[in-house]
Amino acid sequence: MSHILIVEDEAVIRASLRKLLERNGMSVAEAGSVQEAQDKYDFADFDLVISDLRLPGEQGTALIKLAAPLPVLIMTSYASLKSAVEAMKLGAVDYVAKPFDHDEMLLAVKRILKERALERQADALKQDLQRNYPTTGIIGSCAPMQELFRRIGRVAPTDTTVLILGESGTGKELVARALHEQSGRRSGPLISVNCAAIPDTLIESELFGHEKGAFTGANAMRKGLVEAADGGTLFLDEIGELPLEAQARLLRLLQEKEVRRVGSTESRKVDVRVCAATHRDLKALVGTGRFREDLFYRLNVFELKLPPLRERGDDVLELAERLLERACRKINRETLHYAPAALRAIRGYAWPGNVRELENAIERAAILCDEQTILPEHLGIEPALEDRAEAAAVVDPSVDLSLEDYFARFVLEHQDSMSETELAQKLGISRKSLWERRQRLGIPRKKG
Repeated sequence: MSHILIVEDEAVIRASLRKLLERNGMSVAEAGSVQEAQDKYDFADFDLVISDLRLPGEQGTALIKLAAPLPVLIMTSYASLKSAVEAMKLGAVDYVAKPFDHDEMLLAVKRILKERALERQADALKQDLQRNYPTTGIIGSCAPMQELFRRIGRVAPTDTTVLILGESGTGKELVARALHEQSGRRSGPLISVNCAAIPDTLIESELFGHEKGAFTGANAMRKGLVEAADGGTLFLDEIGELPLEAQARLLRLLQEKEVRRVGSTESRKVDVRVCAATHRDLKALVGTGRFREDLFYRLNVFELKLPPLRERGDDVLELAERLLERACRKINRETLHYAPAALRAIRGYAWPGNVRELENAIERAAILCDEQTILPEHLGIEPALEDRAEAAAVVDPSVDLSLEDYFARFVLEHQDSMSETELAQKLGISRKSLWERRQRLGIPRKKG
């Protein structure tokens, strides 16, 4: 039952409104002034306040602040646009002119109560989600993920620059989104930039903008992505791929909070929080001169590290269930479930591509599955599990290698004795992925 407080100095109007609301299943309390309402009631006990504008003592609009966040519906016999605008500006949820039509009043009250109920439901769902998954969109119950959530919760409300580390496919962009959504900048833009996806010749223009005529093809002035993020968050993914010239400009942004468009002599102030991410070892890049040391220390104010999926224990099974639900919705399939053998395969596989690889494997399985049960062969990972274990045994386990170093070493050591298909099988990837990684790492295919 909804509880309504009526604040009206005319007893006849109070009685008429009370009867109307009680006939429609609502509980009603009354007061003749703002002061009486304050003295007699706790506003938190009500769902809505209906108040006359003109009251003895303070005007009815005073209740907007006194009862907040409770919605206040204002009534007045002075039906004018000016008084309506003033009441709404002060925060009234709606405005009804006296003498009011009973149907109109009842419709307004029911609409306000419905909206309030929906807001409460949304708040409850958010609180449940926050308890279960403190970081929006990221699932994880293992100790490393719980520590990550804790650190995100500490740094998100600040404007501190954050460096997010983790292998490809671990969800670095989700972390950046969580930092933005839990910050005071949530109402501003979140601009994501993949530094590896923009050609070196264009990245300065894309990030910082350019003036008309700054270079061939610059036919008009253009704002850069940094300016587009003004008032919000700029997420620079794959920051290790940023060219040195652009690194110098980014350093100025972090130090001076200003940018200068390509071809311009004037700098512009911007209010941007920077979050950067990489799967590379930036300290090693600093040592080889490929990344500025001063920029590294400017970016590495607060570090967040995402654990790879293979180190997250049973999280992979929880993720697999959620991703299967999403895949079924995406391809418009009825609910599917995993065979026990498929779950064992998922739990035992190393997932070198992390959550992204898991998501792709599950979507593929949902497409290939003819019945209601996903089997290991639908996932396409069980043979790779044995082959990866065999391949790993060839490499000295005492050597601490990154995934890319391991890939390069394994390919160079075995490409003379294995075909491309065999290499791909041993590494647990497709031939296409093998070719793409060769190209990226500069490992040419053996001729002959």
